[in-house]
Amino acid sequence: MIDHEGNNRGIVLTDEAMDIAVEAGLDLVEIQPNAQPPVCKILDYGRFKYQSQKKAAEARKKQKTVEIKEIKMRPNIDTHDYEVKMKSMLRFFSEGDKVKVTLRFRGREMAHQDLGMKLLDQVREETAEIAKVESSPRLEGRQMVMILAPLK
Repeated sequence: MIDHEGNNRGIVLTDEAMDIAVEAGLDLVEIQPNAQPPVCKILDYGRFKYQSQKKAAEARKKQKTVEIKEIKMRPNIDTHDYEVKMKSMLRFFSEGDKVKVTLRFRGREMAHQDLGMKLLDQVREETAEIAKVESSPRLEGRQMVMILAPLK
């Protein structure tokens, strides 16, 4: 048992510990129930709960959620359009977000899936030093999808 002043009292009977807590006007709280013997502390339980909630809220505030941003392309994309898309992709990686590259085929472009694969390989090569391939290119209906995640 640890008393309200932070001193270790050693092993104390439960009734005796409760009496000490009542004398101090505080609560007897079991801190580590699985320890042998269980560790109890005399403290103000309301204040203890409040502080633990504050710590949990602070931890949630510092947590960053990873979003998946989507970049859509076509197999016959122009060089300037491709560079603009790559610039925004690099910005997404710097913010810590994942990027889903979607390559949409229309009409007879489905017959030239190799061009789409070359384009996605080019994207993979250009982002190799800052991102890793989380999901390799796969065909889903009329579009080819690849997911890239930033390196940490």
